[in-house]
Amino acid sequence: MTVADRKRRTRHEAETAPLARRRRGVGDLPVAVVFLLPAAVGFTVFYLWPTLRTMYLSFTDYSLLAPPEWIGVDNYRRVFQDRLFWNALTVTVEYVVINIGVQTIVALGMAVLMHRLTRSTAIRGLLLLPYLVANVVVALIWYAMLDAQLGIVNQALEWVGLDPVAFFGETATAIPTIALVNVWRHMGYTALLIFAGLQAIPATVYEAAATDGASEMTMFRKITLPLLRPALALVLVLTVIGSFQIFDTVAVTTKGGPINSTRVIYYYIYEQAFQRFNFGYAAAICVTLFAILASLALMQLKLLRASDSDLD
Repeated sequence: MTVADRKRRTRHEAETAPLARRRRGVGDLPVAVVFLLPAAVGFTVFYLWPTLRTMYLSFTDYSLLAPPEWIGVDNYRRVFQDRLFWNALTVTVEYVVINIGVQTIVALGMAVLMHRLTRSTAIRGLLLLPYLVANVVVALIWYAMLDAQLGIVNQALEWVGLDPVAFFGETATAIPTIALVNVWRHMGYTALLIFAGLQAIPATVYEAAATDGASEMTMFRKITLPLLRPALALVLVLTVIGSFQIFDTVAVTTKGGPINSTRVIYYYIYEQAFQRFNFGYAAAICVTLFAILASLALMQLKLLRASDSDLD
């Protein structure tokens, strides 16, 4: 092949390469659409459309028995003037603080112990077992165990000379009890999420610190916590949003009582929509809660610097 032929061949390949790449890209597009279509349909039907519908209904007076009537921002004015709404929001925040505070500390300790001492798959499976049980079943079991008269926990308290405690029946103990029940159910799952973040930390960092004589507590404060920050931030955002959605435990145990002490925001929305048929007002509460959670999530991500990693 002459030099001129080689130049012509090189020029031809350079001209046809972009076209070939475009054809390959177009060829992959139908396959990508096939795989994405079910998820896109599910997202549209079960998330996007209900969200848009709820936003529309929040500006209407809708009782399910008649067509929605547009009333503007009246529902939102009512939300900010509703003492029961603010009480429900306060109760929910109390639940979230107890649940997330205890759950995060316990789960972090469990994850560190798994990471530093054992990585047994059997242990991980045992930790996940409570999370695999339906939340309603967990609530009913604990409700029976903590019963003031027949519950095994109060019988144990009587055996050691203590008075029975109405865990679900007193205003001071109802929300902490519900929060701790859900800590028991979710702490294994949260620990596994944190454990996944711990696995991204190079073992050489711990080896170097151990060589320098650092203790386990020093390595935890100086290495584990700083390097775990991005994963921990994501876990906190997910668990906080999930905790605000508490409903089923309250619905099958206290039903908002005693004296509104466990009427969390989701249960209040349920009462407005399906007991009082104020669907427009319930939709306004949903949109308000959505705005609160979105703002809270963004604040958490910014304060915890979730996008920054000390590994870089």
